[in-house]
Amino acid sequence: MDYADQVRQARAAVTEVSAEDFVEGGTSYDVIIDVRERHEFAAGAIPGAHFIPLALLAKRLAEVAEPSDRVLLYCAVGARSAIGAQTAAGLGYTNVASLAGGYNLWKHYTTRGVGRPLSAAQRDRFARHLTLEEVGPAGQEKLLAASVVIVGAGGLGSPAALYLAAAGIGRIGLVDADVVELSNLQRQIVHNVDRLGEPKATSAAQTIDRINPDCDIHVYDTRLSADNVLDIIADYQVIIDATDNFPTRYLLNDATQHTGQPVVHGSIFRFEGQASVFQPFEGPCYRCLFPEPPPPELAPNCAEAGVLGVLPGIIGSLQATEAIKLILGVGQTLIGRLLTYDALEQSMMTLRISRDPECLTCGDQTSVPAIVDYDDTCVPARS
Repeated sequence: MDYADQVRQARAAVTEVSAEDFVEGGTSYDVIIDVRERHEFAAGAIPGAHFIPLALLAKRLAEVAEPSDRVLLYCAVGARSAIGAQTAAGLGYTNVASLAGGYNLWKHYTTRGVGRPLSAAQRDRFARHLTLEEVGPAGQEKLLAASVVIVGAGGLGSPAALYLAAAGIGRIGLVDADVVELSNLQRQIVHNVDRLGEPKATSAAQTIDRINPDCDIHVYDTRLSADNVLDIIADYQVIIDATDNFPTRYLLNDATQHTGQPVVHGSIFRFEGQASVFQPFEGPCYRCLFPEPPPPELAPNCAEAGVLGVLPGIIGSLQATEAIKLILGVGQTLIGRLLTYDALEQSMMTLRISRDPECLTCGDQTSVPAIVDYDDTCVPARS
C-alpha cells in the first residue's frame, strides 16, 4: 500500500474535525498533539499542543494522554494526523480525532475569523455563489477566510489573480521580480500600457484591488529563492505555480515537502497547456512527473517559441478553479491527475499520474529535500 492509499484508508477510519468547528469551540479536548516535524513545530503551533512526531507517536502517546482522554491530533494539512489517529485507536484510545486541514487551515481561520455573517454588500457581490449548493454562505465564508499565494504575475498569474479576487479570496500574495513590458500585454491581462516599467507584482495588485477592494493583497517584488521561499509561502493555504522556469518549479516543489500546502501547477507552450495539483503526502509531486527538466533546446521560453495569447487565460483560469475547489473541499481535484489542453485541436485530456517510489524529492519519506537554489539542471539535495 502506498502512502496516498494509507492516508485515504486512515481518513475513512477515523473521526475528522473541521478547522472551522475547532476554532469556533464546538468541541473541547483534553490533549492536543502536533505530529509534525520539529522544524514545523518551531515555526508555529496551536497553543498548548504537545509535540510528538508521527514516527514517535506510538512510543510516546502514553506520556501525555490516557486512553479515555479526548485527544486531537494535527499536522500541516491533516494527512499525517489521520494516520496518527488510526495508530492511537489501535492502541486503545477511544476518543481520538484528526484536525482536517491541519495547522495551515487552523491558522487561516484564527487569522481571518470564521462564522462571521456575510454583510449585505457581500451577499449582493457573491449572490451567484450563494445560490450554489456546493458553495452557499458557509462556503463563501471559507473563501473570505482563505489565502492564496500566486508565484508569477504574468500570463498564468493574471487570470488566476483576477478570478480569485473576484471570487472573494480574503488574502492574495503576488510574487514576481519582473517589470511590465510592452510584449507582455498580448497575454498578461492584469497589466496595461499605463504600467509599463512598473513591477509586475505591484501592477497586478493595483488591478485586483479595483476588482475587490476588500481583498488583503501582499506584494513580493522579489525573485523566489532558497532564502525566502519558506517565509513567503508559509502563511498561505494554497500555492499557485504560475512560473515560467524549471528552477523555480523545483524549488516550490521541494519547499512544500516541508510546509505541506498544495501546489496548483500550470504551464504553457505555444498552443498547448497543462495543469495539475501536487499535494504533499497525498499524491505525486512535480518531480514524480518530471524527474529532470528537459534540455534547454527542447524547452525554449515564450520569447523564443511564442505562445498563443489566450492560452494562459485558459490554463490560469483552470488553476483558479482548482484553488477554489481545494478551499471549499468540493469536486474532484487534479491531485493525481494531469490535464492537458491543445488549443489547435480544441481538445482536453486528463491522465492519471502516480507517485514515483524512486522520486528524488518525495520517494524517501524519512527525510525532506534541502532548500537550495537550482540552476537549469535542477538536481536536488537532501537535508
